[in-house]
Amino acid sequence: MRSGVVGLMPNHPRDITPDTARRLRENGFTGVTVRVPDPLEANREEYERAGQILHDGGITIAQANPAYEIIIDPNEEKRQLGIRGLQAACQCAAWLGAETTYVRPGSLNPAGAWTPHPENTHLRTITRLVDSLKHVVSAAENVGIPLAIEGGSVCSLDTAERVRDVIEAVGSPALRFNADPVNFVRSLDELWNMTSLINHLFDVCGRFVVCAHAKDITVRSNLPVSMYECLLGEGYCDHAVYLQRFEQVCPDGFMLIEHLPDEKVPAAKVNLDRFIREAGLRWRD
Repeated sequence: MRSGVVGLMPNHPRDITPDTARRLRENGFTGVTVRVPDPLEANREEYERAGQILHDGGITIAQANPAYEIIIDPNEEKRQLGIRGLQAACQCAAWLGAETTYVRPGSLNPAGAWTPHPENTHLRTITRLVDSLKHVVSAAENVGIPLAIEGGSVCSLDTAERVRDVIEAVGSPALRFNADPVNFVRSLDELWNMTSLINHLFDVCGRFVVCAHAKDITVRSNLPVSMYECLLGEGYCDHAVYLQRFEQVCPDGFMLIEHLPDEKVPAAKVNLDRFIREAGLRWRD
């Protein structure tokens, strides 16, 4: 596998410079996520220039991460806007030379895509998700860059089984899975037994995996229970098993450190390097 990061980057591709690539390399990364804040108004020249700068600096764009309207929204106008945004993001990914286009399945909670709502997993919501993705995969197929959809306990793809079922229902090899086991932890039993959770996730969805996120999770000593993300290496994620399972199904894929402020990324990379050695693996960078 290869090492990458969601971070150490400007907020818009137009602001990427050779120093951006240099900083990534100095921190031990060869891959990165590039934000696509404006897929429906993106400037081709800006995106192609950004992609070339990173390529020339020895950095692969592992993921293009677009902003778009929620594609499970019951408001049809908003849902169609989300579909068009994701379709446009596929073209942006091609301009960048990215390996995948990241997809958030979304939530009906207006607070954001990664927030809970009681109807997120209702049949009508999942049906809208499948229909939306069917409209988007053709754009991914046309540019030859797969979609990497993520899941998690608070969104519409809340279990490994639901991830599998939706990918199979869409029925296109252009729709793949972005692995992130921390997202699926919903109880203390799962937190204390993350090895089992990781193995189950890969047993069910491993054949779809195209990319992965690396982070960690721990718990506060309070009532009711409150779990939260922490510095990679300071929580309960079984990183060695996670790295081994990812290597088995996606040996040339990127493991991307995410959800950390830039100043904490170097410490996370040191810990991830230690875990990959403990797993008997090595980076292919």
